[in-house]
Amino acid sequence: MKHYLSLQDIPDFDKAILEAIALKKDPLSEKSIGRDKTLGLLFFNASLRTRISTQKAAKNLGLEVIVMNFSQEGWQLEYEDGAVMNTGKAEHIKEAAGVLSGYCDLIGIRAFAELQSREEDQKEKVLLGFATHASVPIINLESALGHPLQGFADAITITEQLGEKVLPSLNKEGHVPKVVLSWAPHPKALPHAVANSFIVAMKRLNVAFSITHPKGYELDPKITGDTPIEHHQDTALKGAEIVYVKNWSSFKDYGKVMVEDPSWTITSEKIGNAQCMHCLPVRRNVVIADNVLDSDKSLVLEQANNRTYAAQWVLRELLKTMP
Repeated sequence: MKHYLSLQDIPDFDKAILEAIALKKDPLSEKSIGRDKTLGLLFFNASLRTRISTQKAAKNLGLEVIVMNFSQEGWQLEYEDGAVMNTGKAEHIKEAAGVLSGYCDLIGIRAFAELQSREEDQKEKVLLGFATHASVPIINLESALGHPLQGFADAITITEQLGEKVLPSLNKEGHVPKVVLSWAPHPKALPHAVANSFIVAMKRLNVAFSITHPKGYELDPKITGDTPIEHHQDTALKGAEIVYVKNWSSFKDYGKVMVEDPSWTITSEKIGNAQCMHCLPVRRNVVIADNVLDSDKSLVLEQANNRTYAAQWVLRELLKTMP
């Protein structure tokens, strides 16, 4: 890999999942691969799991880590070529990326969608700006359109829970597990990144995957493709083995909260015998009820733990390409 910008940058998904699970069993097995190298982590938005898990992954590989909360500590960046910089933006992405490439051997970028303009968010100006102008590998720590470290960790978690039958290269004829992505209410307008990457991940696994959400919350059709969509949540959840819960704002009426329907909150009664996943942070009793999160049906802590090994696999693969 040259960069890790999306899940599509992993050529052999099955192999990557199995290798990440192996890393989890022996996380210090390659402690020297990152010796004398530095990972820079730039956060334009808040983080808990992404920041700490990536730092831990880097430590497991012997990397030094520099962290900067760029939105609070950095100069405001200009991204447009040919810009006349006579307003508030003090530094161009070209110089920022070039300078950081001299300080760091790898750079992680976290920059959310602004949810003001679909066209602007789809440009991925922060992530792709660094990927274009940096001379070192760039890692997507969540961007406007995707969260590939989360999507990778989710695939690891599902494989651990359901077994290697979910890996197409190892699949033998038989039962195909049902996995459902369910929208849930939230008081704020949230981006599509986690949902987008989960969809991409599920399309690379051997699962019967579908999405359920109220009308008006259709995601980008270029990403959902031919994935079945059900607008009646109870119908969609029948027979599910994994229910992934996530809120997102409207894609068509971009960034808007169309409805705040509390009947879509995931409860123990709704989820039945299925296991429940969520990327965290989660608003209890709004998105998911206490009686799910506090039960043995919840996989949210396992997902969070697997973030370390998803990041460690990505960092290891990028380090392998370096002299």
